[in-house]
Amino acid sequence: MGGFFYFIFIIAGCGKMSSVPDGKKLVRSPSGLRMVPENGAFNSPFSLDEPQWVPDKEHHCRRCGRCFCDKCCSKKVTLPRMCFVDPVRQCGECSRVSQKEMEFYDKQLKVLMGGGTFIVTLGTSEKSETMMCRLSNNHRYLFLDGESHFEVELSRISSMQVLTEESTPEENGIHTYTSLLDSQYISEGGNCRASGMLLHYKPMGSQDPKQLRMEAAEDKKTASSWLAAMHKAVLCDQISP
Repeated sequence: MGGFFYFIFIIAGCGKMSSVPDGKKLVRSPSGLRMVPENGAFNSPFSLDEPQWVPDKEHHCRRCGRCFCDKCCSKKVTLPRMCFVDPVRQCGECSRVSQKEMEFYDKQLKVLMGGGTFIVTLGTSEKSETMMCRLSNNHRYLFLDGESHFEVELSRISSMQVLTEESTPEENGIHTYTSLLDSQYISEGGNCRASGMLLHYKPMGSQDPKQLRMEAAEDKKTASSWLAAMHKAVLCDQISP
């Protein structure tokens, strides 16, 4: 899947798209068994479509669909972004990319679903609310829960700004990203720690940009880990070949 992720705010009382059942089904493709949503419209935003195979009698890489000799395409690697149940044959280049993505699936995705606590401000409002923010189990929504509740569907982002705390106060700043998978310097235990973020988005049916501000609450370590995982989630397909 290419393109940007965007965020749409669905205020409670206006209907929750996340209440749609997330049924799964097991399908067999030329590449192997896949566990996919019954309704393709509810695929995870981190998933990839299977490629069209190049016509040939040689071995095919299950990720890129190109042909290789047995030696160059003998390694079987897990490929969760295509929902494969078992490891599948991949070329050297694709296997390295898939192994790199496994860190996101094994670590960051679990952190996002575990959630973090933030002080949330909508737009230019002077009113803020302490909320637990977490990614839904189907990876399609950001849930924010406090005294109120609302959901963010990953579908209309325009930019994301990361607020950071440096090793010295005078170095604190804001860094703007549209692709964050390779932003190595914002990490747990480093000199630069993420302390919050600004999400800029266009609500459904509107072309006017809106803003959501999230700042780490009391548990700054957990919040910083959640933000670091969020950096990896934005435009996950940027590390694809």
